[in-house]
This record gives sequence, structure tokens and C-alpha cells, in this order.
Amino acid sequence: MAFIRGFGAYLPPHVVSNDEIGPQVGCDANWIVNVSGIEERRFANGESVADMATRAAEDCLERSEVPSSKIGMILVSSGSSERQFPGPAAALACRLGLNTTPAIDIPMASAGSLFAMSLASRLAKAYGTILVVGAEKMSSVVMRQPMERGVAILFGDGAGACLIDEEKGPARIVDSVIQTDGAFREDLRLDFEKPLEMNGRSVILQASRKIPRAVETLLGRNGRKPEDVDTYLMHQANQNLIARIAQALGVAEEKFFSNIRKYGNTSSASMLIAAAEWFQTHEFKLDVPVCFASFGAGYHWGALLAEGVA
Repeated sequence: MAFIRGFGAYLPPHVVSNDEIGPQVGCDANWIVNVSGIEERRFANGESVADMATRAAEDCLERSEVPSSKIGMILVSSGSSERQFPGPAAALACRLGLNTTPAIDIPMASAGSLFAMSLASRLAKAYGTILVVGAEKMSSVVMRQPMERGVAILFGDGAGACLIDEEKGPARIVDSVIQTDGAFREDLRLDFEKPLEMNGRSVILQASRKIPRAVETLLGRNGRKPEDVDTYLMHQANQNLIARIAQALGVAEEKFFSNIRKYGNTSSASMLIAAAEWFQTHEFKLDVPVCFASFGAGYHWGALLAEGVA
């Protein structure tokens, strides 16, 4: 058994509105809202993926009242790191003053933080307290020429973090489902130094099918139904996709926490940023399920179930 100890987040201060980015790709600000639910996003100026990961990690540790010396392992998810290797995990460990703690990169866009949480819940027995971070600088990707209208408007920068603990926390991780289907790997990809390639129709279609099935599988094998879930904390890809998934599960869209309006799609950071914001004003309730879910390039997707403890 493993527990969620706390969350943290960091968003760069530079706000980029639809009015600013729309003219660069020849579209209207209202059109962006209609197709995505996004009104603005954050761009990191002079900050790296590792910089943002560090800020989110420090926020998480402070809010959780856990010193960095207690961390037994670090898992960092990013699909937009500035170089091929080493990834941001080693830099993060160094900045936290850790020189023997294993720090592992998970170069998985969008779904990486959920996969990391699932892995951490299983590894906590061996490593104690595990720091999970998702950090993305998608602005460095979407601003590459030629800019694609259906891509550039969606993404923003930021980082989220979560502590998974072997012994205690306000919620226990009940179970998780993580899955991969490589048949669609070419439909969402980022080659070195090239623009992001995305078949939007394929992404929406596959995500709207695969996420509900994963959630239903997870809940079913734990004796729960979709309507039993108090809150869904999902990867913030597109507000219309969130609405589709809520409809497929037969639950009110209001059960899905959403902050995509303010931050856009921050890839693997988005689910943890959403969780950190939700946790600032809400709490895990005793034995009441909260469901995390994500979908990303690969395709990789999954869901994780947590319940509040006394």
C-alpha cells in the first residue's frame, strides 16, 4: 500500500492570451476557446524544464512538510526536455541536495506523470518516499516554424509534483491501470528539432474511447462505479475531450476538475498541476474515491484510484 502525501506546482509568470497567439497562426481568439476551452497559457522565458521541475518539487515538499533528505527516489516525466541526455531528473536531484538518490527520467508526453504515480505506488515499499514530477516547456516546441494552427494554440508551460509515501498521507492509492497501444504511435510524435506532428482527429477519437474503458476497468475491479467518484483529476488536454469522457462515463462534467482555461495543455505536467490546484481548496474524503486519468503520445493512457483515509 502507498499513500499520496501532497502536491505542488509551478507556473511561469508570463501569460500568453489568445489575442496574442491567435494572429500568429491566423485564427480568432473566440475560435480557440470554442475548439479547446483555452483562454490563455503560460510561457517560460529563460527557464528550463529542470528549473520548473525544481520549483514545483520545492512547492510540493514545502506543502507536504517533508525535507528533501527524506526522498528515496525521483521520477521526472517530460517530453520537451532541452537535450537528449541527461534528462532533468539528475539536475533536479542535484538541486535538492541529493547525490546518491536514484533519479529516473520518463520521457513520456502527457501520460507520463500518471505512469510515474502508478510506478511509484509499487516502488514505495522499497524506496519509501518517492517524488514524482511532470515538467514541460511546450512553448519551445509549438513556436517552431512552420507553426501549426491546431497545435500552437493548445500548449503551455509548467510543472506539477506529487509525493508518494510508503507509510502515510491524506489518501491511499487503491489501484491503477496503465496501458499502451503502439499502433497509433505516428499520430502524435515529436522528432528531434522538428515541429510537433499531431493527428488531432485520431487523438480525440482514441482518447475518448480508451480513457473511459480504463476508468471503468479500474473502478469495476475495485467494486466502484463512475458515479461513485467524487472528483476526476485528468490530463488537461482539451475541454471538449473532458466533456466527451464525462458523457461516456455517464457522470456530470462538473465532477471533472478543470483549469485548462488558464494554462492550456501542459502535457505531462497538466494532471499534477490540476491536482495541486484542486488540493488547495478541497480534501480527500474518507473512503470516497478520486480518480486520476491521462492519455498521451504512444499511445499511452491509464487511470489511478485513490481514497481518503482517517
